[in-house]
Amino acid sequence: MPEFAYRAASTVGKLVDGHIDAENQDAALRRLRSQGLTPIRLTGAGRSAAPVEAPRSGAVRRRRFARRQVPDYRDVENFTNELAVMLRAGLPLDRALRVQIGMSLKPAFAALLDDIFKSVKGGDSFSQALAPHQALFGEFYINMVRSGEAGGQLAAVLSSLVEHLERIKALRESVVSALIYPAILVIVAIVSVFLMLGFVVPQFEALFVDMGEALPLPTQFIVAAGHAVGDWGWLMVVVLVLAVWVFRRWLATPAGRHWRDGRLLGIPVLGTVVSKYEITRFARSMGTLLGNGVPIVNAIRIATDTVGNSRLRAALGEVTPIIKQGGRLADALVRSGLFSPLAVNMVRLGEETGQLDAMLLELARVHDADVQSGVKRVLTLLEPLLILVLGAIIAAIIVSILMGILAVNDLAI
Repeated sequence: MPEFAYRAASTVGKLVDGHIDAENQDAALRRLRSQGLTPIRLTGAGRSAAPVEAPRSGAVRRRRFARRQVPDYRDVENFTNELAVMLRAGLPLDRALRVQIGMSLKPAFAALLDDIFKSVKGGDSFSQALAPHQALFGEFYINMVRSGEAGGQLAAVLSSLVEHLERIKALRESVVSALIYPAILVIVAIVSVFLMLGFVVPQFEALFVDMGEALPLPTQFIVAAGHAVGDWGWLMVVVLVLAVWVFRRWLATPAGRHWRDGRLLGIPVLGTVVSKYEITRFARSMGTLLGNGVPIVNAIRIATDTVGNSRLRAALGEVTPIIKQGGRLADALVRSGLFSPLAVNMVRLGEETGQLDAMLLELARVHDADVQSGVKRVLTLLEPLLILVLGAIIAAIIVSILMGILAVNDLAI
């Protein structure tokens, strides 16, 4: 097995030299990353040292699946983490970016990094080079980088960004994971009902053919539904898929988002969880920005943009004018009507002690725990409710069939 010589940066920014056995350079890169090392230079043993700079065309051709992928938040998180490590190890920014281009597994993301690298080499600051790619990195990210450049602490700011991105990802994944089982239950319910109406009910129809209108009304309804599914089931599926597509397109419009966000906030228990989730994002974003020297007005505006619920974002938009007029943040949050007394008091205490950024981060931590427990509470209510609904629908079908069978028996007697 080939041996490769490497130079890498550890998670604490220390340069490490060594050798590693791997099938090829890609495998060696993966092994080093799995050990918590960020490769800076990787060569075959005995060859002249050269940095990992550009992706090889052969490797790019082998990554057919990666070619179809577009950059996402996971790429941003990995890039930020590895860039912070290399900057702490003492590499200049342009050299670190060249290494990142060579290590990128997605050609699309490598091309994006190459564009950033060229801008930096052309004399732009890192934040200016990121600006054309705001759709991927976000205004919050770019302003954090700008604050790090202004204070000469870019590596430290990138490390803070990594922690922020990890918290946001963990919160997002916990919510998504919690919704998997209910989604499976809904799918199973729909499929079960279609199977029973399309295949089970028709098996009993021969028993009811001579009954006519003497059949109980529930049985008549189930037989008619079975006919509809058997004859037009394919059309129902097409109409359902089309309706879902149209509904999703409408939800993507401002009116649709406004309607959806309002309905979410109005759902008992779930609305409280959604509200606290969005406030957690706002508080963590704003606390991180203030802690890195971003002015409070800019921090409020950027943090408000990170809120996904349009109703809550509109309410938080009223905070900035109050601050511009010399008002206090705690009083502005009271007027928004979104924050609990505990949250307002924590913000007021932060303003009075000059530690607003720390108190906002603490508020985010408290609300984060509330969101986790709230999600579990919603699932505790949702899962039995879905099971009961599914059971009730299937039981109604079975009871209707049994009523028809009993009616046939009574007629025979």
